Amino acid sequence: MGEIVQTALRVVYPPQCLICCEMVETDFGLCGPCWRDTPFVGGLVCDGCGLPLPGSDPEEIAHCDTCLAYPPAWERARAALLYDDNGRRLVLGMKHSDRKDIARSGAGWLARASAPLVRPDMLVAPVPLHWMRLMSRRYNQSARLAEALAAELGLAYCPDLLKRVRRTRSLGRLTRAERRAVLAGAITVSAGRRHRVVAGRPVLLVDDVLTTGATLAACAEALRGAGAGPISAGVLARAVRKD
Repeated sequence: MGEIVQTALRVVYPPQCLICCEMVETDFGLCGPCWRDTPFVGGLVCDGCGLPLPGSDPEEIAHCDTCLAYPPAWERARAALLYDDNGRRLVLGMKHSDRKDIARSGAGWLARASAPLVRPDMLVAPVPLHWMRLMSRRYNQSARLAEALAAELGLAYCPDLLKRVRRTRSLGRLTRAERRAVLAGAITVSAGRRHRVVAGRPVLLVDDVLTTGATLAACAEALRGAGAGPISAGVLARAVRKD
C-alpha cells in the first residue's frame, strides 16, 4: 500500500531540482546542469575554517594564512559549498523562503564534508536565533540543518543547547572586530541543558554560512566556558572573499 501511495505522489508531485525546478529522478536533488554549476567544496581545505586551498589531497592537514595568524575559537571546520552562485541561492532559499527540502539535501552534502570531524559521543547543536527573530521568521534554518545532519551522522542532537540572551544588530556590513564586539556575551549555554555538556564532550556546531566566524566563535567560547570540547563547526556554505 505504501508503495502505491508513493507512486501516486510522484505522479502528482514529480521530483524537482532544488534550484531550477526542472524534473529530476529523485527527491531533494539537483538536475545535471545545476549540479555542474553548484560550487561544492572538495580537495584540500583549511582544517580550521573549511576554506578551499591549492592542492587535491583531502586527507592532508593544512591551514590558511588567516587561521595560522588568528586561530579560530573552535578546533576544526568543514563546509559543503561555497557561498557563491548556486551555493548562495541554496542558502538564501533555506534561510528566507522556508525551504525544508534544501536543509535535508544540504545535511547530506554536509555529512560527507564533515565526516573527518566526527568523534564518539559528539553532540550536534545549531547556532541559535534570538527569540524575537525566531518569532518573526518562525523557524531557525540552522536548527533544521543541524537536526538533519545529526540524523545523517547518527549523532545526538540538542536544538536548544545554546541561547541568545541579547538581540544583536545585523552583522552583514560589520568587520570581524565589530562583529565580535557586538556578539560579546550575547550567546550562552542554556541553563537547562548544561548537563548535556559533560566535561570534554565534543560538540559539532552547525550554521548556514561561515563568513568571518564571529557568531561561531561566540558559540564556541560559551561552550568552552561550560566545559565542552573539542568543538568543531559544520556549515552549509563558506563565504570566500573576492579580490
